[in-house]
Amino acid sequence: MRKVLIANRGEIAVRIIGACAQAGIGSVAIYADSDAEALHVALANEAYALEGSTSTETYLNIEKVMGIALASGATDVHPGYGFLAENATFARAVLDAGLTWVGPAPETIEALGDKVKARELAQSVGAPLAPGSDGPVASAAEARAFAEEHGLPSIIKAAHGGGGRGMRIVRELDEVEGAFESASREALAAFGNGECFIERFLERPRHVEAQVAADTHGNVVVIGTRDCSLQRRNQKLVEEAPAPFITQGQQQSIERASAEIFRAAGYVGVGTAEFMIAVDGTVSFLEVNTRIQVEHPVTEEVTGVDLVALQLLIAAGEPLPLTETPQPTGHAFEFRINAEDSARGFLPAAGVISSITVPSGPGIRWDAGVRPGSVVSGDFDSMLAKLIVTGATREQALARARFALKQLDVAGVATVIPFDRQVLEAPAFTAQSGKFGVYTTWIEDEFLPGLNGEQQPYRQPLLPVGATSFPGTGLTRFTLEIDGQPRQIGVPDTVFTSLGSAGGSAVSTPEADAEVSVAAPMSGSVLRYLVQVGDEVEAGAQVALLEAMKTEVPVFAETAGTVSEILVDAGQRVNAGEQLLRF
Repeated sequence: MRKVLIANRGEIAVRIIGACAQAGIGSVAIYADSDAEALHVALANEAYALEGSTSTETYLNIEKVMGIALASGATDVHPGYGFLAENATFARAVLDAGLTWVGPAPETIEALGDKVKARELAQSVGAPLAPGSDGPVASAAEARAFAEEHGLPSIIKAAHGGGGRGMRIVRELDEVEGAFESASREALAAFGNGECFIERFLERPRHVEAQVAADTHGNVVVIGTRDCSLQRRNQKLVEEAPAPFITQGQQQSIERASAEIFRAAGYVGVGTAEFMIAVDGTVSFLEVNTRIQVEHPVTEEVTGVDLVALQLLIAAGEPLPLTETPQPTGHAFEFRINAEDSARGFLPAAGVISSITVPSGPGIRWDAGVRPGSVVSGDFDSMLAKLIVTGATREQALARARFALKQLDVAGVATVIPFDRQVLEAPAFTAQSGKFGVYTTWIEDEFLPGLNGEQQPYRQPLLPVGATSFPGTGLTRFTLEIDGQPRQIGVPDTVFTSLGSAGGSAVSTPEADAEVSVAAPMSGSVLRYLVQVGDEVEAGAQVALLEAMKTEVPVFAETAGTVSEILVDAGQRVNAGEQLLRF
């Protein structure tokens, strides 16, 4: 009997729990305090508290996760994506404990997680590559020498990170030194290693990737391609499969290189090889992701391959059930439903989901990690769910997606749904073969400047004096004696709210002249205040700046008043709903 601990939360945890249930495998969930009533906790066979609220205290805490894995009797650990999914130290801890790691070997994670080593591996198998430095560049002078030899624009990248951190595009020679220092500094802060490399930058590139699976018997199969060009701040928003508008030669080059890279790396599991395609048709290897990807459902929909079930099968030592790339049937789109306000530069949003209207009909799939009543605290990733729409052709899938997005409604927190609706009316995205004009920075370069903005109401949480958080954002713990042994009991704060306890009092609008506070819209760090005690503030004025989920988030006053007290110092971390200052 297998029992899989899911070292994750949200949508991907629910997805893995479902795959386990269909395979007759037990599932174990773990949760932070704010996730005590989350969907993945309710659906798993067992669930254990991590006792904390931040990522560091919970889903990134290897000691806590492993303690629960062993105490629960889990036989396997599935890391999902994000958090510890590409952490070789965690993979080793799982294997050293005698458990099965659902993913590639730690040595493979390390080799492919290092962008320089991955590039060298790609070179060794003849993968297409833009010109780049041989290993990390030791200084700004070396970076300049590369730019002088190979031309501009060039891009400086962190060797040991991703997600757009430690990345700078250089278009003028006199910008190289400053860009190198800035990228190295950011890489050191984000990943603990400031090493960077430099390569020729491809203008207006498309982002195309190949889904690959490899087993312990030496079999490697490319399962399909995807296009993930629709991004903002280097984070994907809409993906589709199979990748449209690529030539047969480009597809063959991508599939051949992907298979050879995985074979040379001795890869075991499911992973993705990513490539860039320039305007002139140049294909260049980017990186390998050693995990399941957010966008995996579009490949599942057009190939009929359950990729999470395949991960579990490979981890059990079984051979791949397919021997060659399946012929795709139809076309699929995935829309990431993030708690972000696209009309305000994709600022992360927080709140409590009051209702969800899920679309229905042929070719519509809804993968969610939330339900009505779910708290979006801002402690973790902003993605709430994914809408996947499939049609017989790309045109039919687009038409179905328009109708599905008209039906879809998430109330209580701002989302990117208005953006998705408008993107489906953009000719650059919906045009037919030969006119496809979307590239990785298209949103910032062309779409947002002309956005005619379906503005969503955004109300800054305003808490009465005495309230310290949104209702239902965590647990209150008690120690009780049971059979002579002390046991800690965690009670969701919503229980106190329903009982009328002041500790979980609902947010309300204060009366005129009442003393009120401005609260943090989400968990993060206070970068700075724009006001001081004694200042008179107009309604709607910005009073502070937070950093949350890699984003600077302005904090606005919802009412006019005079600042009477600043409650949290700049530089300190705050939880969602925590009072920052008082009027």
